Amino acid sequence: MSTGAIIAIVAGVVILLILLAVLAPRMRDRRRQKRLETRRGELASQHREAATEQQARARAAQSEAKRAEAEAELHEARADLHDQGLADDEIRGPGGRDRGARTDDDLSVRDEHAVRRG
Repeated sequence: MSTGAIIAIVAGVVILLILLAVLAPRMRDRRRQKRLETRRGELASQHREAATEQQARARAAQSEAKRAEAEAELHEARADLHDQGLADDEIRGPGGRDRGARTDDDLSVRDEHAVRRG
């Protein structure tokens, strides 16, 4: 082999080594950047899912609070009706007797249940 060919081969190898030394860090940086972008996307997606779940829970809680508030207002309105004496029909049952009053029939039925359990 001639000296010129050996010099050309050595020069080619040196040039390849220089290219590898320059390009290898860039390729590592690109790979690292790609992994970082992928991880960013995953975390952003997780945060968006958590935000969506939290918003759904907040909407449900808000709906429950509105329902409870409406129920409280209904009870307040009923209390006002009772205070004004306009809801006596809720106190008296069929036949005009008080719903809370017990009859002898009610007591005997209750006594029968107590005897059966006893």
